Amino acid sequence: MSQEKLDCDVLVIGSGPTGSTLALALASYGIKVHVVSRWNWVANTPRAHITNQRTMEVFRELGIEEECYKYATPWDLMGDSLITTSLAGDELLRIRSWGTDLARKGDYLSGSPCELLDIPQPLIEPILVNQARNRGASYSFNTEYLSHQQDDAGITVQLKDRFTQHEYQLRAKFLVGADGANSKVMKDAGLALEGQLARAGTAYTLFEADLSQYTAHRPSILYWICSPQAAFGEIGFGLLRAIKPWNQWIAGWGFDINQGEPELSDEEVTEKIRILVGDPELKIKILNKSTWYVNQAYAPHYDKGRVFCAGDAVHRHPPSSGLGLNTCVQDAFNLAWKFAYVLKGHAGHELLDSFSLERAPVGKQIVARANQSRLDYAALQKIFRIEGEENPIEAGIANFRSPSQKGAKARLAAQQALQLKQTEFNAQGVEMNQRYESQAVINEPDPETWARDKELYLQATTRPGAKIPHAWLIDRKGYKKSTLDIVGKGYFTLLTGLSGHVWTEAAQQLELPFLRIITIGSLDYQDPYCEWQQRREINENGVLLIRPDGFVAWRQMDAGQLSVEQAKTHLERTFQQILSR
Repeated sequence: MSQEKLDCDVLVIGSGPTGSTLALALASYGIKVHVVSRWNWVANTPRAHITNQRTMEVFRELGIEEECYKYATPWDLMGDSLITTSLAGDELLRIRSWGTDLARKGDYLSGSPCELLDIPQPLIEPILVNQARNRGASYSFNTEYLSHQQDDAGITVQLKDRFTQHEYQLRAKFLVGADGANSKVMKDAGLALEGQLARAGTAYTLFEADLSQYTAHRPSILYWICSPQAAFGEIGFGLLRAIKPWNQWIAGWGFDINQGEPELSDEEVTEKIRILVGDPELKIKILNKSTWYVNQAYAPHYDKGRVFCAGDAVHRHPPSSGLGLNTCVQDAFNLAWKFAYVLKGHAGHELLDSFSLERAPVGKQIVARANQSRLDYAALQKIFRIEGEENPIEAGIANFRSPSQKGAKARLAAQQALQLKQTEFNAQGVEMNQRYESQAVINEPDPETWARDKELYLQATTRPGAKIPHAWLIDRKGYKKSTLDIVGKGYFTLLTGLSGHVWTEAAQQLELPFLRIITIGSLDYQDPYCEWQQRREINENGVLLIRPDGFVAWRQMDAGQLSVEQAKTHLERTFQQILSR
């Protein structure tokens, strides 16, 4: 790699969840990173908000978990997702959501040291930006990306200051397109999308109104409204989404994209919000009006030479299932350590090929899941809609409440429809069961078998390509530490047990500056609950090699009769493959 003086190691276009998570991680690893945003500051509309356990694990690793708790709607207030005739009207159904169902909460508590949170983009982005800058990342707002040109030594990026209109160039070793669903970086790099764009439309209005009288007894972040005046679009229900409980909200409803965009006058919007709330005199302060389109598209490949794209640039989908911000953050976290290792000379450039191999299948999966979650509302629509009637919605609601056989049949159908929605609202497996296959993982030949529905349930495993299972340990001072807390921070971690001394001796002889060696069962990290013993899936004298992102790179079930020299050879070959050394 050329020794020319460059402006930065990594230049990131876009300061949203993808770009700023990447900047925070890179700065934490000591990499010179610069972020460019064409906007004046961070997101000014709520956009994404559900923050799942895996993303909270990333934030925990990056040291911002506690700050997120300060500003988020906590897990216990995220509540059931309600279906009502209006917010002030009669309830029809409730969907136990976000792992709060007593039948599922244990899965969530045992699967991660982190809870879910609801933290909209205008709240999470400043945390990411400020922490990234505190650790050494630099930012240029009001700066527009124009073009880039690659060569063997680096990449030249043309930028424009939007205040002065001055154009200038920056040189970097790598460029990252984190510039969202209309990514110019992706287009310029020649990366393609597969799927369909703009297949449905939704209108959103951000507004302020005190709705606490309707929510104090049933706190929730999502209220679906089933009424003749709100039955628009693909989902078929209106939406009230709590942003700042319980006085800042989003109202949403679908529109027919074949008729063009709705005008969204203040009068029309106010009327619709009052219908959704069920209060014709409600006082409303409208903050923002917008439309967005339902996409079902993904990129099969995320990089071209020195250009890497991530986040909404490469997976475009609706917010159903709450997967957007989470996948963006996890893309960035996957890429960050790989950049760091290549730039520090710990790994060959080929390590970066694993980014697309590992994350593109995840992007494809979540695009399909988010769109299917929208389609799955059809079962609920059918219950509350009787086609052919003068007013299908009123007739459907009346039938649902009637003591007739048809009413009983509708209520049975509701049970099945709610069960179907578990794959949107309690899909811990979708959120946590990622499995990576690339040269940065030494996968095992036998296929994994799934004990339960892999979309609904987390299957924790130490199989290479999976995230290390969470188990509570006790450190030397008597404090609880998750297994996730003792890995990462930019290091590979070798984990073994008290009888795995052959691995610790071999690893010490390697003298790798990026490798930490941890013996579980020692005084440093005891396993008094025997949780790790239950979840490690290897013998005590076996070994796990954990990557900086918390994923298992390789495991050996048992040391057998290996000598220290043989174990050392195993480890050397393993690192050579994983890091393309």
